[in-house]
Amino acid sequence: MTADRLDPAGRLPRAFHVPGSSSFADFLHAHDPGLLPGNRPLPPGMVPEAPHGTTIVAVEFQGGVVMAGDRRATMGSMIANREIEKVFGADEYSCVGIAGSAGLAVELVRLFQVELEHYEKIEGTLLSLEGKANRLGTMLRGNLALAMQGLVVVPLFAGYDVDEGIGRIYSYDATGGCYAERHHHSVGSGSLFARGSLKKLWRPGLPLDAAVRVVIEALYDAADDDSATGGPDMNRRIWPVVGVVDVEGYRRVDDATLADVIEQVVEDRRGDPGGTRAERVVTRGDDAR
Repeated sequence: MTADRLDPAGRLPRAFHVPGSSSFADFLHAHDPGLLPGNRPLPPGMVPEAPHGTTIVAVEFQGGVVMAGDRRATMGSMIANREIEKVFGADEYSCVGIAGSAGLAVELVRLFQVELEHYEKIEGTLLSLEGKANRLGTMLRGNLALAMQGLVVVPLFAGYDVDEGIGRIYSYDATGGCYAERHHHSVGSGSLFARGSLKKLWRPGLPLDAAVRVVIEALYDAADDDSATGGPDMNRRIWPVVGVVDVEGYRRVDDATLADVIEQVVEDRRGDPGGTRAERVVTRGDDAR
């Protein structure tokens, strides 16, 4: 908070002490709209090349949802970062994955996290899962001017519906359109290949361990055909970020567990790089191999 925002006695302005909207984004829009990403006009000229995040996948399982993102960020034909994180906990019962302009996407996620926390503090209760999804769509719509200039952010949102006891997935377009997805979805440059994998591997009633295997298989297939999607880096031990949301809340799958799954996937793909046996392995267990 800069000095010009304080009154002569050094206190915060009255707006910070008066109960108002449960939306933190609305508060910023009224108090200091320049702090919102979409209200920062770009100077004339070409948009500079910036790192982009790529593939995010999500699947429903029995009692929740799993979301995973690869770790590669690209800048044109170059690898800008090998360890970027693209999956974040939004609040206790939801998570969000990012694809598109990486810096702007991370800022949007942080603002979304504050938005949900602000609502909970003002209202004294959690926002419904659909309400969270719609709030994120509204925030994306506020970024439309930057999206039209090439700084596009396309998130994937998922969470545990406390009322229904199930996991749900929501996708978006650059204009803020929000769409409920059934069973599984993927966004980013490798999403075409990941969706094909998800269609073959997903089945109703997946247990958690099988759902984790499915998202890893999908990211593996995406990396096999999309140069912007990073596969598991066995030498550097860099694994995808995998988040789980269920009745216990949001948590991240630890690297030791992921290492076991990834090493098994890589081993199963030896002599079978296209994964023609993957469906039998995921759906019937390792004995099917």
